[in-house]
Amino acid sequence: MSDFTDLTLASARKGLADRKFSAVELAKAHIAAIEASRDLNAFITETPEKALDMAKASDERLARGEGGVLEGLPIAIKDLFCTKGVLTTAASHILDGFKPPYESTITQKLWDAGATCLGKLNLDEFAMGSSNMTSYYGPVINPWSKEGGNRQLVPGGSSGGSASSVAARLALAATGTDTGGSIRQPAGFCGIVGLKPTYGRCSRWGIVAFASSLDQAGPMTRTVEDAAIMLSVMAGHDPKDSTSAPLAVPDFKAALTGDIRGLRVGIPKEYRLDGMPAEIEALWQQGIDWMKAAGATPVEISLPMTKYALPTYYIIAPAEASANLSRYDGVRFGLRVPGASLDEMYENTRAEGFGAEVKRRVLIGTYVLSAGYYDAYYLKAQRLRTLIAKDFEQAFQQCDVILTPTAPSAAFGIGEKMDDPLAMYLNDVFTVPVNLAGLPGISVPAGLTADGLPLGLQIIGRAFDEETMIRAAGALETAAGFTAKPERAGRA
Repeated sequence: MSDFTDLTLASARKGLADRKFSAVELAKAHIAAIEASRDLNAFITETPEKALDMAKASDERLARGEGGVLEGLPIAIKDLFCTKGVLTTAASHILDGFKPPYESTITQKLWDAGATCLGKLNLDEFAMGSSNMTSYYGPVINPWSKEGGNRQLVPGGSSGGSASSVAARLALAATGTDTGGSIRQPAGFCGIVGLKPTYGRCSRWGIVAFASSLDQAGPMTRTVEDAAIMLSVMAGHDPKDSTSAPLAVPDFKAALTGDIRGLRVGIPKEYRLDGMPAEIEALWQQGIDWMKAAGATPVEISLPMTKYALPTYYIIAPAEASANLSRYDGVRFGLRVPGASLDEMYENTRAEGFGAEVKRRVLIGTYVLSAGYYDAYYLKAQRLRTLIAKDFEQAFQQCDVILTPTAPSAAFGIGEKMDDPLAMYLNDVFTVPVNLAGLPGISVPAGLTADGLPLGLQIIGRAFDEETMIRAAGALETAAGFTAKPERAGRA
């Protein structure tokens, strides 16, 4: 079977259940695809032997009539999740050689459900970036390219390796993490589905922390149905994570009824930015029309504090990062660069171990937390965060979900915007407010630019109401009928 890598999680699961192929065959096809696409630099660590061992065990369980929700399905893991005995780097030099003696809660849940591990995926260093250009292991390449062009494009960030691998058919699905849009923006750039759950829906235990009050794990897949299936495995209360919500996990797949009649879809007027490309504006309007045609009611809403979201985020996230990253000092983990004294060893290790973007954010974070500036910056940002969340609370009194573009542009060229951090940060303008409010959001591929690059639309839901969000996303996916894929997909 030559199209193993084109399967979805749902269709591969059915194929395995019907004995049309084995988990080992499925794993081998994806291992071959990974080997043929190493130029994308999507993986930091490949684990083919582990994948085949896990696939053999899955075949044995399936033969006995057993098996979990993801039994025998090959997936890949963002290298921010700790995996027992497997190199975990967070794409940083400072974690050289770090092999955790434990498994993150999310990855353990995936293995318990029968998934097989293809390897660890590249990302922006410590998940700090919107282009996957800040990885110590080099940039990830987007498998898409402009029609008639040969310039390599970024896959978005920070889950760029996850998005690139799923779009290029190197994995059926992947895990991502989303601190300010790091699942949804790369999903939009690569033409796949990226779902950021409500903060607290998925455990953060065993995930390398960036900004603890914002980080959330989620699935990256090629369909909304696959995202629902994978989220059902990833979600759930974890007593090891104090921010994990003690709530039952709904049947997210059952939410995909296709019926959105009567649903009120909020359209925030503040998201119509000056200078936004006309084709993104047109796609957003098309999305509104699709929802209306399916029986939903568009409602104009106002989120007046949106203009403060990016500056608020870029105070809170670096502040938390500066605290979280203080643990990397050469004593406990990874890299150690000798010095004449203990202090000098700390300085040498952190100077050599962290990249420029991480240093920039640690410095910003340390500054806004310092005496004399804490009240002026950090406390003020926390107050604004509360107001941004209240904006959404009021908006959801008028609507059930909110529809916006995922990002203000399509994928851009490798190296572009690297000398302008503010321009880079603007990539997250539509996604950051969702993280600040702790809400769920999903990006669905909905169209192509004039030069053939994918664009996504974002559905935002109420806290812990992923079911309605997924139902609306399913209807949007059906209406969009997005079937395009990059030319180089499944080249093996």
